[in-house]
This record gives sequence, structure tokens and C-alpha cells, in this order.
Amino acid sequence: MSLMAMDLSLNGSMRSHNTANSIFEIDDSDILKLMDRPRPINVERNRSFDENFRMLEHLEYVYSPGRRSGFNTPRSESYYEVHAMIADAWEALRRSVVRFRGQPVGTIAALDHSTEELNYDQVFVRDFVPSALAFLMNGETEIVKEFLLKTLLLQSQEKMVDRFKLGEGVMPASFKVIHHPARNYETLTADFGESAIGRVAPVDSGFWWIILLRAYTKSTGNSSLADLPECQRGMRLILSLCLSEGFDTFPTLLCADGCCMIDRRMGVYGYPIEIQALFFMALRCALALLKQDGEGKDFVEKIVQRLHALSYHMRNYFWLDLKQLNDIYRYKTEEYSHTALNKFNVMPDSLPHWVFDFMPRRGGYFIGNVSPAKMDFRWFCLGNCMAILSSLATPEQSAAIMDLIEERWEELVGEMPLKICYPAIESHEWEIVTGCDPKNTRWSYHNGGSWPVLLWLLTAACIKTGRPLIARRAIELIESRLSKDHWPEYYDGKLGRYVGKQARKFQTWSIAGYLVAKMMFEDPSHLGMVSLEEDKQMKPLLKRSASWSC
Repeated sequence: MSLMAMDLSLNGSMRSHNTANSIFEIDDSDILKLMDRPRPINVERNRSFDENFRMLEHLEYVYSPGRRSGFNTPRSESYYEVHAMIADAWEALRRSVVRFRGQPVGTIAALDHSTEELNYDQVFVRDFVPSALAFLMNGETEIVKEFLLKTLLLQSQEKMVDRFKLGEGVMPASFKVIHHPARNYETLTADFGESAIGRVAPVDSGFWWIILLRAYTKSTGNSSLADLPECQRGMRLILSLCLSEGFDTFPTLLCADGCCMIDRRMGVYGYPIEIQALFFMALRCALALLKQDGEGKDFVEKIVQRLHALSYHMRNYFWLDLKQLNDIYRYKTEEYSHTALNKFNVMPDSLPHWVFDFMPRRGGYFIGNVSPAKMDFRWFCLGNCMAILSSLATPEQSAAIMDLIEERWEELVGEMPLKICYPAIESHEWEIVTGCDPKNTRWSYHNGGSWPVLLWLLTAACIKTGRPLIARRAIELIESRLSKDHWPEYYDGKLGRYVGKQARKFQTWSIAGYLVAKMMFEDPSHLGMVSLEEDKQMKPLLKRSASWSC
């Protein structure tokens, strides 16, 4: 039954006709067939490899359909006795659930009544992802399905910012349930960037939607939702925005500042690593979910071509380790030929002083941005973790990223995981880059603040690379104070020691990020929902560097 067989009002109501089968019925025999079983990763033993996790060498990260976490879930008998903080987290997460006409459709950004709500009472697409994963890991799939369908419906609305019409495939940044007491009626209203700070459309929302659809499909073991014509069309519309031909000479996506998790002016305009890694992950997820018939077949061909170009570009030009840093330091400029080494004409004198001390002998990372005559050498946590999970990073690069986190623990983790970016910008540079933004002062908010939500991404990356001790250390730091501090949005200070000066309490994705990390750490089979194995057809054309050697 097609979704269009239902009565869909513009505000998202659904009334099913009397038909023999509903799209919400799940056939147990309709087992997920879109994805091949991933191969286990062979990892060398590192300092952070725990002998108790030898099983990781042989474990295939495939989530068993219908199986709840082996970790003590809220429905377990001893759950509240043994894991008081987890019980507290689940209680807080359930309080944040938003219902639309009786059905759960998401979770609000924060449930902090002590301060002005602003837009923290809305359901944000990116914010809901860790909540969705927590519910999926606990066998609660309905709220995730409803969220995917409601946001898909909102995508079909006409989107205007002033007098300019946005692309048809743009997904909302957030939505809100509006109650009409006089009519005893509820509607959904979406924000596509027209109300956001800076009026920037969310580039990452569409990518997160595709990634979450794949996670739902893996969790349920059923592709019926993804196979719906409306879901197939929704994916194609998102991809149409990204795969269209234009003036670009790079396979990366050109973006405005504030188009992703860092949603304020922070100098990430251009080709930010967060967007490129999410783009790569979404392309690979869509490749598995799209039907290869009619329009889908054309998109599959475009995706395959783009993945090859994107992986080559990112692995060659965004990657930085000690050898590559030394090469850039010695670059010649004004080269004009196809054989130029300094392809983007980067000036060696523009290398920041801090990067020379920051780069360890063993380790590396994908830098923040690469564009003509510009390289942003800052570390961005989300982009690098997603590069590992999507296999944009090669196994060697993934290991090097984990080496960097271990070697620079105080800088990147400190007393509260995890730095959203490093280092903070300050003084005159802060004035120019942020426009004197009082919320993004040094070591605060998006300017080097510490965000607990990033714990789930780090934990997933640690499990995939066979480095569980790193995740354990981070989880223990979180458990030492996050609940006592009432689940704040972010922490301030060079070490993340202080609750953020404008941080909301009971921030939902801080709560959900902890739950996902904890459940995934105890039952690594959950990793299959958010991780993809390396595509052997996308072999990197890279020279081995010092950080990759034994």
C-alpha cells in the first residue's frame, strides 16, 4: 500500500483507508536484503586495546532484528538497581517525547523550564538522531518510523525564505506541534532555515534522514518502509540537490557557514569536513536503500561515480599527518601544471603555529576545510568520527585518528568529552571569524566547547577500530558528573570543566548520546546500525605515511 493511499493533510495527519494491508504492518519474512553482511575488521593491538574485547576481531556488526540490547534495558529486572544513571537518563528521555495526535513523533531539544525556550521546544532532525538510535536499540521502533514519515511529509511543503523558493528536496531543520484549543486540533509547522540564526538552510538534515532510515531498516530487519515510493522519492529529492551538475571542480559540497551542527558563524563555510563525511555516509546508505529500477537506477550510477571521486579527494587532500604536514610546510607556490604538488596553492606561511605542536608522531586526522588557497587545520570531532563510521577513512587512517585522540586526550577530551572542535579561535581572529559572537567566545559553545552528545560517535568509532578502552575512559568521565549537572547541552573551558554559560539543562541529545554510547559499548552488535564497512572498490591512492607504520 502506498503512502498516498492515505489521507494526508498538509499538517501531517494520517487516516488509513480500509485496505487489506497497511504500510505499518511488518512481515517477518521480509528480511533485509539490501545490505551485504559486513566483513569483520582485522585490527592490530594498540595500547588502548582491551584484552576483554578480543571478540571484536571476530564480531560481525550485524544487528539482530527484533533483538533488544544485551545491556540492561529499562525493561530488565535489575536495571534500576544496577544502573541508576541510566534509569535517570531513560526517564528524562521519555519526558522529552513529543506527540502529534496521540502518536510519538520525536523528542524536543531540551526540557529546561528555568530559561527561555527559544527554539529548544522543537524537534530538530539532527538532535533526534541519538534519541532515535536509543529507542531502536531498546526495540522501540514506532517513534522512529513516525518521525521519518512526518519529516518526509514536511519535505513536500513549499519552502520560502522571503521571496526565494528553496529546493524541493530540502529537509526541515526542525518542526513543532501547534495546538489549536478552540478547534481541538493539532498541526505541524516546520523551519527550513527561514527562522534560523543567519537564515541558513540545514544541509545536514537530509543526510541525517537517510542515515536514520538505513538505521531503522537495519534495526527492524525489514525494508518495507524504505521501499515505499514516497521514501524512495524523498531520497531522490535529497540527492538531486547534491548530485546536480554545476560549476564545481571538486566532488565535495560547497556550503554556507552555519549549515550543520555548528549553526552559527564559525568560519566553516566552503567545504566543511562535517558535511563531507555526512554526505559520504548518506550516499552509501542511499546506495543500499534505493531500488535500482527507473529513476533509482540513474541515481545509483551517479552515486557510485560520486563516491569514487569523493573518497579520492578526501583521502588525498583533507588528510593530515606528520608527513603531510611536513610536505605542506615545504610547498612551493604558484605552480601551474597538472603535475603540481600544491594543487590548491596553499601558502606555507599560512600554517598556524599550534598545528606543529598538536600533531603527534603517530596519528592524523581530516582537517576542517580545503578550498583554493585555504586550509582550515582545526580538528572537528563529528566529521572525523563519521569518516570512520562511513569508511571514508581507510582502516589505516581510522587507526591514526584514534591514535591522535589518545595522544591528545587532554586537548580533545579533557575533563568532559568531547571538544566539538580544536583549538578555539580568540582575540582578533575571533572578532573577524565570528563577528564578535558573544556565545562563541573561546572554549565555549561551538568555539572549542565540550559536547557530551559526541560521546556516542566516539564510542561507535572506538568499537569499529578495536579501541574500546578509549570509549570506556570517555564514558567514565561522562558518568562522573553529567547527571549530577542535570544533563547540560555543553561545557566551557579548555578542559571542559564548567557547565556552559548559556547551556540548557536536560538537553535531550546529551541524554540520548550517553544512552547510545552505553548500550553500544555493552552490546557492540548495535554498531551495525551506524557503521559501514570499507568498499574494496574504493581503494585509496595514498602513499604510506609515518603515522601508518608499525
